[in-house]
Amino acid sequence: MANVRTRLAVLGSAAAVTAGVCTPAFFAGAAPAVLAGFDWVALGDSYTAGVVPAAGETFEVPRDGCDRTDLAYPQVVDRELGSLVDLTNVSCGAATVEDVAATPQNPIGRHLPPFSEDPDHPFAPVPPQSSAVGSATDLITVGAGGDTLGFAQVLVTCLRLGEGSGGAGTPCRDELADSVPARLAEVREDFHGLLDTLRQRAPSAEVVVVGYPTIVPADTAKCRYGDREQFASITPGDLGWLRDEVLEPLNAEIERAAGDHGDVFVDLHSPSRDHSACDSTKWVEGVFARSPQGAALVHPNARGHRNAANQVIPAILDSLGVS
Repeated sequence: MANVRTRLAVLGSAAAVTAGVCTPAFFAGAAPAVLAGFDWVALGDSYTAGVVPAAGETFEVPRDGCDRTDLAYPQVVDRELGSLVDLTNVSCGAATVEDVAATPQNPIGRHLPPFSEDPDHPFAPVPPQSSAVGSATDLITVGAGGDTLGFAQVLVTCLRLGEGSGGAGTPCRDELADSVPARLAEVREDFHGLLDTLRQRAPSAEVVVVGYPTIVPADTAKCRYGDREQFASITPGDLGWLRDEVLEPLNAEIERAAGDHGDVFVDLHSPSRDHSACDSTKWVEGVFARSPQGAALVHPNARGHRNAANQVIPAILDSLGVS
């Protein structure tokens, strides 16, 4: 985009001055860009914000209930890229696509009864995340859609319906399958609206859309029915349905919207394929996490966010023209 290219061109004359400056490995041969300080706004839901203890410590004081954590991928990327970017992270747990685009949100923090109680709940509303984006914004990353789909509610329903089943059948699919096409259509419509909003607010910004990682393995036999550190009471049949008919189509809708708008899509699903909530080296926790202990409700841990950062960094550098 114009302002990005202009900034890089202006910085080109600084090459001789910065040649002796020590820079991260990502910037070998591109030292001038390190001084750019591209204005970056990170938008998204809990898979961006971090939220769970397995993704680090919250760092806002006082807490606003969005529960951004210090090991979530925006913070990891910010530390890796150093002075190349100036990060404003307004991602927020439980944010819908509409919360990102246009609607004030009432954050829930870690108040997820019956799984966990948050002593600071309730929290004051936070502005629509897109309000942090403006004409001076050079880069936007956004990861959302799961809360518009209602994945948390689907998960809780599957847990409830699977209790006492012994792992047999597909009680969750039987109850919810008919509602999924409409849920996916809402994600599709809202995501297109969000990307339009971001383009209106920051016409020259580069937009990087981040998908969701692998949550359910290809082989659901890896998942032990009743294991709270995996999917607890969700049956293997319902896990297969969640993977094939809910989560993979969700990623596909988001990727398609990004492509339709000419924006970059970052695939987190493929590189995390062998690191689901049921794998021995998991990048996504199950319903509960072992370390640190606590409710995780199927969210990425620090390793998962490290993987996300590894995928997002090249996309950012390519989008900004830094090689």
